[in-house]
Amino acid sequence: MEFDFIVVGGGSAGCVLANRLSADPSHRVCLVEAGGEDRSPWIHIPAGYVKTMVDPAVNWLFETKPEASSGNRAIPVPRGKVLGGSSGINGMLYVRGQARDYDTWGQMGCHGWSYSEVLPYFKRSENREQGSDEYHGEGGPLNVAQPTVTYDTLDKVIEAGGELGYPTHHDYNGADQTGFAYFELTQKHGRRCSAKNAFIDPIRARKKHLVIETRAFAKKILIENGRAVGVVFTQNGQERTIRAKREIVLAAGAVQSPQLLELSGIGQGANLQSLGIDVIRDLKGVGENLQDHYISRLSWRLKGLDSLNRLTRGPLLVREALKFLLFRKGALTMPAGIIAGFVKSQPDLENPDIQFHIAHATFANPHKRVFDKFPGITIGPCQLRPESRGSIHATSPNVNDAPEIVPNFLTAPEDCQAHVAGLRIGRALMETGVMAPHVVEELTPGIDVRDDEALLDHARKTGATLYHPVSTCKMGTDENAVVDPTLKVIGIDGLRVADASIMPRLISGNTNAPTIMIAEKASDMIIADAR
Repeated sequence: MEFDFIVVGGGSAGCVLANRLSADPSHRVCLVEAGGEDRSPWIHIPAGYVKTMVDPAVNWLFETKPEASSGNRAIPVPRGKVLGGSSGINGMLYVRGQARDYDTWGQMGCHGWSYSEVLPYFKRSENREQGSDEYHGEGGPLNVAQPTVTYDTLDKVIEAGGELGYPTHHDYNGADQTGFAYFELTQKHGRRCSAKNAFIDPIRARKKHLVIETRAFAKKILIENGRAVGVVFTQNGQERTIRAKREIVLAAGAVQSPQLLELSGIGQGANLQSLGIDVIRDLKGVGENLQDHYISRLSWRLKGLDSLNRLTRGPLLVREALKFLLFRKGALTMPAGIIAGFVKSQPDLENPDIQFHIAHATFANPHKRVFDKFPGITIGPCQLRPESRGSIHATSPNVNDAPEIVPNFLTAPEDCQAHVAGLRIGRALMETGVMAPHVVEELTPGIDVRDDEALLDHARKTGATLYHPVSTCKMGTDENAVVDPTLKVIGIDGLRVADASIMPRLISGNTNAPTIMIAEKASDMIIADAR
């Protein structure tokens, strides 16, 4: 079993790479994915994310190591275990970040990754239903849509943002991110448009030169004389080995890409030796530099306004189900967050550093996703560019043992200050003239939680990851870099990493769209080298 290219990981990046690398019929490509096909109906119904986020059939269900900075809790870190990866279980929010994010990458030595250089790759992927312009593409595989329905409650939240002086109903993926608007969504006809739907389903006929191996759990990359030459994986209880004539591209994500590198002998030498793994390449940056968005939530009970709490109960739920079945519209098409807000924690900042995820829903049991019986709204701020840094490392030579995830949330003073500012701005939204008349009570953290220390304590005890881990195989030119700006693993021939793990810094927003962009750009570099 020999191929020109082997892509390890069939998530957002892997699906793009499989599509682009197999476009030339002279290339034989193998996509290796540990999960199965996306047959669960909850994947395709947008509101089904409340099920997939806790379903071990499609989710790795990783957890962080408990830390004092986040309430000594094991925080869930869901990752997609299905063809399409986390794009099959995520909130479907299409956010690119700010131009300054990518210009900063370029200034960090990652030449070729400035905003003007990556924008064409965002546009190439995109089919924006609202049409193309200088910032947006049309005709690409990934459908980007507006919500199928809007709600008076959320329209008033956007109006409240305007009352605080922010732009409203703007294109946050365009010239300026600042303001409040409905999220753009990776949906098509009211259904999820995952990377698998967008990039794999249309090319299923390429069976002669694209082989997709599902339920194939990669154990290690084979390296001979300093070159990556094959992949060992288990499938149906048997161990298999396939080999690559040209390149192996690791796209297993920010949690599993560093783990697989370490199990292959690439990483911090002392750590590998302590696990009994032979050191092939001592790279101290592998698994380090972890960054993620940390979100905590405020919630209110409302009056005079409707919410998903009521629309998803009893006879009204039946009505919403019929809307979805007949018209692909309504509450069952709603994403994880519905309103986006991008604001500054301090007025003298050049760009927003706080993002809000806002939904007209509250939970009686957040862990089981059980709604309250009364109307409510939840506002969740996160700091966009955290300074806290963590790590992800293998815990044993056995790939079945989950890696240790140590995010170090809220350990940098700047992160704490910005997060508290976000909580206060969230309260300010609900104190505006348009929202205050509809507030019955603040449910969480409650009106008694007022000073900065108490708000920060609330964030530490109740916050969670926003599911955006990145940077554990950092791109760069410094001593902590794992890959160079062409995404080649430093010191190993024939091996690249192309997923969210290569981001040198976390971008200012949700990470699925940037991950797809990374894979688009990587595919061009790989094809150019092959020529």
